[in-house]
Amino acid sequence: MTASTPSSAPQRASRTEPLFACRGLTKRFGRTLAVDDVGFHVAPGEAYGLLGPNGAGKTTTISMSCGLLEADAGEVTLDGVRLADAPTRVKAGIGYVPQEIALYPDLSARENLTFFGRLYGMGGGELRARVGEVLELVELEDRADERLDTYSGGMKRRINIAAGLLHRPKLLVLDEPTVGVDPQSRNAILERVAQLNREGMALLYTSHYMEEVERLCDRIGIMDGGRMIAEGSRRELVDRVGQADRIELDVERDAERLAEAFRRLDAVTQAQTTDRQVVLLAADGRALLPALLEVAERDGVVVKGVQVIEPDLEAVFLHLTGKALRD
Repeated sequence: MTASTPSSAPQRASRTEPLFACRGLTKRFGRTLAVDDVGFHVAPGEAYGLLGPNGAGKTTTISMSCGLLEADAGEVTLDGVRLADAPTRVKAGIGYVPQEIALYPDLSARENLTFFGRLYGMGGGELRARVGEVLELVELEDRADERLDTYSGGMKRRINIAAGLLHRPKLLVLDEPTVGVDPQSRNAILERVAQLNREGMALLYTSHYMEEVERLCDRIGIMDGGRMIAEGSRRELVDRVGQADRIELDVERDAERLAEAFRRLDAVTQAQTTDRQVVLLAADGRALLPALLEVAERDGVVVKGVQVIEPDLEAVFLHLTGKALRD
């Protein structure tokens, strides 16, 4: 981390500051520029996703954000306090769930959590109660006294998350928390994470799985080659690259006549037909639906079904980088 001028108290930002922010984070490994001037923020109660392929610089960025890796340049703040000014206080406000399982296989889940709780300065009845709470949260209280080496990969990852929650952090940071787990365990992990966010916990979530970020995150930063290449809500990112929604309307008859009526609408950029279906392209399909159904009713065409297919982040990433997310 870049050296800072010592001060008698941590520098605090105004109340308008986000809960968490990093600015200008930069890191080189030898001649390789792994992270290049990356910045973003997380608001209280927000779920922010870092999306990018393996090697994009996500884990390095997260490691600098949590104070685990010294940045060559840039700064990190949590609740207005600079990491450089008060590293212990800032780190205590972050719950970090690493990509690798950071647990002892020859200890039980309860023993692992008790050990990590003591590292946070917890003890006695408070620690016992909190261990019980996080075990219940990740739905493993019935396996709490079994050794970790008897757990499945998905169960170990859930205990990994529990360890990051012990000290009631202000921000929970999850780095690829579903890598290598089966679909059922993956869904269970995503449900637990979503529950935490619904209860008001701020999240910083990294993944190269586009569907996870779409499912969980309010705003998304897309990284590639160590740089932040785009940021915004899912809708904002899609709109930025001009991707249109696909609207499919199933009709009993007169598909071509209805398509011709739709072509006269300014919001419709394309209208095609199959045997009993009209397929449209439009900027905001869900907002356009009432107008489309009104046109169909006016023309006496019965619509039996409607589906709006919104472009996904894979399409956005392909547009921005010229390559698929998992390349």
